[in-house]
Amino acid sequence: MKKKTTIYDIAEKLGITAATVSRALNNNSKISETTKKLVLKTAVEMNYEQNKLALALKSGKSYNVGVVVPRIDMNFFGSIIRAIEDELAPKGYHIIICQTHGDESKENESIDTLLNAQVDGILISSSNKEIEPFNRVLAKNIPLVFFDRKKTMKGVSSVVIDDFEGGYNATLHLIKQGYTRIAHLSGNRSIEIYKNRYLGYKQALIDNGLEFNEDYVIQTSSDRISGSNSLKSLLELNPAPNAIFSASDLAALGAIQELKLKHIKVPNEFAVVGFSNEPFTKFMELSISTVDQSPLEMGKIAAQVFLEQVASTTDEKIEKNIVLPTELIIRKSSALVD
Repeated sequence: MKKKTTIYDIAEKLGITAATVSRALNNNSKISETTKKLVLKTAVEMNYEQNKLALALKSGKSYNVGVVVPRIDMNFFGSIIRAIEDELAPKGYHIIICQTHGDESKENESIDTLLNAQVDGILISSSNKEIEPFNRVLAKNIPLVFFDRKKTMKGVSSVVIDDFEGGYNATLHLIKQGYTRIAHLSGNRSIEIYKNRYLGYKQALIDNGLEFNEDYVIQTSSDRISGSNSLKSLLELNPAPNAIFSASDLAALGAIQELKLKHIKVPNEFAVVGFSNEPFTKFMELSISTVDQSPLEMGKIAAQVFLEQVASTTDEKIEKNIVLPTELIIRKSSALVD
């Protein structure tokens, strides 16, 4: 294996000290421009690569940022990651992506891994019920920004959507379409976003004089099979619901597929609205009504908040709690045609 070039090799070739080479590579003002150019030219010729970990330990900056998400196979989180990277890359930052599958232990491991990697910040969509892991981040004075799924902590910023509004407007749309027995496929309501979507659904029913029926609410996973199984359970009720607001597009897809198998016409006999505006909802033959979450804007703002934090010249923590509006996109699965 070919031996890596070191600053000592460059120093020996140029007949100067290793300390001078190090200062030149780090653009030290005490080194002349002539020497800097000579050292850089020689470093390139000798294929020298700086030890990034050593530089991080020396400067206190690694130019790496951790991004933690529950899933990377959803367009929503993929779009957020893209927006974060687009915003940070021009500033010289690289991102390290961690996937937790919504598992608290995996999330804690990811946080510890990122801290050990000397990241300059952590941007996270959290499924954690505890705040202790995040206190570890703050104890190291590392900027922390929540997006989508947040914890309320002093001195910590967050960028989220108005999930209550999204749930409310989706349910209100179904009511205005004439549906009166509206079910809800809820996510895990110990997670704030799913709790707020559920509360928005419930409040829309109450505000419009419809009975809230707890039997019409099923907590389910965000996947197609869970949506299908939930629909089967709902159809066994008497009276069965005639519409669903789902907190997940994938669960909504499963429900629609099951309705087709049972030859129940959508939306004439049964309407469905999902949440997230995943790409497949638009391109299906029976396009799915859904709530858009503005992932690109969310990711961009989260990255900007991080950059503002690292650029701050004071020890005071920047705390911004940004709530983005939702947009209801009405498609064939809930739009009755006369």
